[in-house]
Amino acid sequence: MLKQATRSYRAIQVFASEEGFGAEIVGVDLSRPLSPEAREEIRAAWARHSVVSFPDQPLSLHELEAFTLQMGKFGIDPFIAPMPGHPNVLELRREPDEKATNFGAGWHSDWSFQEKPPAATLLHSKVTPPVGGDTLFADCASAYDALSPAMKAMLAPMKAVHSAGRAYGTKGVFARETEKRTMAIIVSEEADQSLTHPLVRTHPVTGRKALFVSPVYTVGIEGFEAKEAQAILAFLFGHITQDRFIYRHKWRPNMLLMWDNRCTVHLAEGGYDGHLRLMHRTTVAGDKPV
Repeated sequence: MLKQATRSYRAIQVFASEEGFGAEIVGVDLSRPLSPEAREEIRAAWARHSVVSFPDQPLSLHELEAFTLQMGKFGIDPFIAPMPGHPNVLELRREPDEKATNFGAGWHSDWSFQEKPPAATLLHSKVTPPVGGDTLFADCASAYDALSPAMKAMLAPMKAVHSAGRAYGTKGVFARETEKRTMAIIVSEEADQSLTHPLVRTHPVTGRKALFVSPVYTVGIEGFEAKEAQAILAFLFGHITQDRFIYRHKWRPNMLLMWDNRCTVHLAEGGYDGHLRLMHRTTVAGDKPV
């Protein structure tokens, strides 16, 4: 159930979930250049609610690109071939007869294995199936807040190891895949590389701390043996994805969704075999996690 946000907005209307995690923004036409006031209010609502949707926005690819650039510079999207003529747009397409697992089916924060992961991901729905296909988001800031002081103190100095290898590496899920997939996935040795980020990340706008780990891209903790790291990470993954931290987004055609990769993880549900699902995706560049 969404209700009008308590904060006063002048250029947009915001209807937020009861918990404040997830909101809908109306009263704005994203196909046109935004006024400075509308742009700043959208950014403020996004920072406050982490996941924001814009219903009834029948955007062309050029309009999606233009709105993305009003939020910030394009991010870098590796391991998936972009749309022809649109190097910063990915087409997330699953045909009715596809048997491969739907894309994005594991909990993750987009491209967290990059030195500067994207701050935002934008996903625009073109064709939505009549069943299934929800996107689930977990609030990693509230999950951090719910930890005990002792656990927070233990996690504070830790650095998590991130890698794309499990998904896009030479021995990853896509390298072993046998079913036909419409999306052009690029398996690469580069994906097997790894780097570290603070396990607890501070949001550059809100100042809130959030757990910055995910089952898909976090493969260890610096300085810990594999079994030790796995025990800690398994607890954190289970903690983050409790129902009390989850926002379930239900899609409608011509809806734009923008989420904050700095304080959320997400998962794309399936359940729509026999139906076409078509989305267009861009990312906004981010900073090095601190």
